Amino acid sequence: MADPDFNREFDPAYGIAVPVAEGVQRMTVNNPSAFTFHGTNSYIVGEKSVAVIDPGPEDEAHFKALMAALEGRELTHIFVSHTHRDHSPLAARLKQATGAVIVAEGAHRAARPLHEGEKNPFAESSDTDFVPDIALADGESIIGDGWTLTALHTPGHTANHAAFALDGTGIVFSADHVMAWATTIVAPPDGAMSDYMRSLDKLLMRQDRLFLPGHGGPVTEPSAFMRGLRAHRRMRETAILARIKAGDRSIADMVKVIYRNTDPRLHGAAALSVLAHLEDLIEKGEVQTDGPPALTGIYSPA
Repeated sequence: MADPDFNREFDPAYGIAVPVAEGVQRMTVNNPSAFTFHGTNSYIVGEKSVAVIDPGPEDEAHFKALMAALEGRELTHIFVSHTHRDHSPLAARLKQATGAVIVAEGAHRAARPLHEGEKNPFAESSDTDFVPDIALADGESIIGDGWTLTALHTPGHTANHAAFALDGTGIVFSADHVMAWATTIVAPPDGAMSDYMRSLDKLLMRQDRLFLPGHGGPVTEPSAFMRGLRAHRRMRETAILARIKAGDRSIADMVKVIYRNTDPRLHGAAALSVLAHLEDLIEKGEVQTDGPPALTGIYSPA
């Protein structure tokens, strides 16, 4: 299966505020992993009176680096794209240090209720203590000194995921919804594949010129890249249907074949991605299972 045209070249430059666009600097947390790539990107928007987007996890070195980069400037707003612990926890400490207001779509929640006996595999990764000062509605804007950021609700990776458009520039801070280095993890019950695909279509309609994501480098041709992501997901759906028609009945068997060239450390996330696709396929009437869709479920053609 062909992947979108990923770009994995990236210098995290830990501790340094790197200019990435006019009036925008990127600072990357030193928290690399199979899920975060080289680390989480925080962005500083503005010149004298600024906003920070995604302050990141509780990380002492990153907090000190952010405070050093903000020296001589006023931080008025802290924007949080979603409530995974690699993006949101440092917001509270940054607010305490600066008095800035925290802005987000809302508190953490799952895309759907847990089924009986189901456990959320990303529960420990979720920042359930997070509460924004301002819950920004879809399309609602915050106006700062020389910048305006507009919320674009993009559920899929999480139910409360939001990207932020820097009005008048064609720049979108796409967080974990669209990243140049890899596809987004869509894992029930935190996320939902049907939401993710609708959110892709929503951003495609905008025709922006540059995405600055939550991990890795910029997406320089967003429309073409998102069309590739959408095609990739549709091919993944086709592959899952083909495996079921070929006789695979469990997610584990499907993952062994479909993700045979994927880093084994990511097979757990891959299984959740297959589950997300299966939930969508069941909703569309193409696949069936006894009871609610589950990682351990038995699947067959509808």
